[in-house]
Amino acid sequence: MITTVKTNNSVTTQIIIGAFHKVYNSLGFGLVEKVYVNSLLRELKQRGLKCDTKHQIAVFYDDQEVGLYLADIIVNDCIIIEVIANEKIRKACENQLVDYLNFSDIDTGLILNFGKKAASRRKVLTSKNVNYRHEN
Repeated sequence: MITTVKTNNSVTTQIIIGAFHKVYNSLGFGLVEKVYVNSLLRELKQRGLKCDTKHQIAVFYDDQEVGLYLADIIVNDCIIIEVIANEKIRKACENQLVDYLNFSDIDTGLILNFGKKAASRRKVLTSKNVNYRHEN
């Protein structure tokens, strides 16, 4: 018999996806990303989640900081959310999320697309690899 054990990230992910669909169903598509980020933040907080916006993720080379990424939302210090409003989720968006995960202490990320058709993607890194090469 196979059983499935849900992790806290899995439950949190379900809450986030529910909040995403509520915001999408209320606002529809065609707005700027900032409106969706602000609305999603409000909905996530109403659901009892701790949220940090525009969290800085430092990139290091030879032990020196060489740049910063800004994650749209980090939930409960364990899930990075990248909000987009595109026709579809592009590979470049997925690669950017993987970079966020690689250079942070977080291993779970979500892309939430408020495009013409609502869509989401979940990425989970099982090991950190800062030498990660993006897929084309």
